[in-house]
Amino acid sequence: MLGKRLTELRKGKHLTQEQFSSLINVSRATYAQYEIDRRQPDYETLQNIANFYNVSTDYLLGRTHEVIGETLISYNDPTEKIKAAITSDPELAEFWEELSQREDLQLMFKQTRDLSPQSIKKVIKIIKAIEDEESEE
Repeated sequence: MLGKRLTELRKGKHLTQEQFSSLINVSRATYAQYEIDRRQPDYETLQNIANFYNVSTDYLLGRTHEVIGETLISYNDPTEKIKAAITSDPELAEFWEELSQREDLQLMFKQTRDLSPQSIKKVIKIIKAIEDEESEE
């Protein structure tokens, strides 16, 4: 059941296995094994997948047939979407904790709701590079 759900969700987002596997920080070969039910993701990876698709882990595991993730994990708050996008990078996640408190960047955070997780990660990396450069001066 997990493999079928993963395949449907990935194709629904028009992503290749290569693209999606890089978003959740696993190899394409490992991810392909998930889709054919030859391998199971660990808990953290399963959570990352559920967060990305905005569904519950119960839905991914076939415990429910209702796609109710939209009511469980709301990305109306753009900071949650950012957190989900960078959760696989501890350095960025730590930087995000500091950055999320800055009022001068709140408008930018709201603009992320239309970006892909990969694009969000790039934006946070760029901000970090600028911040690092400014702190060196």
